Amino acid sequence: MLVGIDLGSRFVKLALLEGESLNFKIFDTVEFYRKYGTVEANGFNVNLGLLGIEGEVLLCATGYGRNNLKIHSARIISEIIAHAEGAKAQSGLRDFILLDLGGQDSKVIVVRDGVVRDFVANDRCAASTGRYLENMAKILGLSVEELGNYWEDPIHLSSTCAIFGESELINLISDGAKIERLAAGVNHSIVGRVKNFLLRHKQNPLILAGGVALNRAIRQILKEMGFEIVEIKYPQYNGAIGCLSALVDGKLEFDKPRAEKTIKP
Repeated sequence: MLVGIDLGSRFVKLALLEGESLNFKIFDTVEFYRKYGTVEANGFNVNLGLLGIEGEVLLCATGYGRNNLKIHSARIISEIIAHAEGAKAQSGLRDFILLDLGGQDSKVIVVRDGVVRDFVANDRCAASTGRYLENMAKILGLSVEELGNYWEDPIHLSSTCAIFGESELINLISDGAKIERLAAGVNHSIVGRVKNFLLRHKQNPLILAGGVALNRAIRQILKEMGFEIVEIKYPQYNGAIGCLSALVDGKLEFDKPRAEKTIKP
């Protein structure tokens, strides 16, 4: 069995490939560390048996917690490489831009001729992350899914800091601003923080990974900017799929029929 693990700050995603069967598992990160291994002096030791993974295993890991993961003979790769490999495997493209919004970071990756040529990553400011969207949706009284329905007639949000952005949103609500316009403003603000880098590579197709791929508004805003959006089947598992691809030297193909399902413990 081949196992790819993406140890994110909010969720841990696993992609498991055995023969032609591709399965996924997803865990809350805190729950994963609490239930599925032990913390030792040299890092976190995963108990594969508790995850239902038995027999001979080849494993590759990436993500926020990859350097603390301790599994004998596990391969560790960077998030940039993992997401690039995942997008290549899922899309079949060798030239593209990838936008990934993680729980606590964001990444834009440029791939040409199948190789990462440029990237920008933000892990210092929460204002362009999934956590930011969650917090702003909560203030607006919306779910994250509902937030993704609004992009028209946005109210401009001037704060570039997540904390100040929340205060600005509360002030605008108290001034009587419409929730729909504020929600649109939140989505436009996310795009605005990565817009300049994206526009430098506008000639390439754009692949969305992570939570951003599920946000209808952000997809629409990017389309209206002229980007060609290429949808991949498993955007939230892209990093874990990239780990699988790394285990087979980039030869993972998604054009073959597979038995596919998502398992939530």
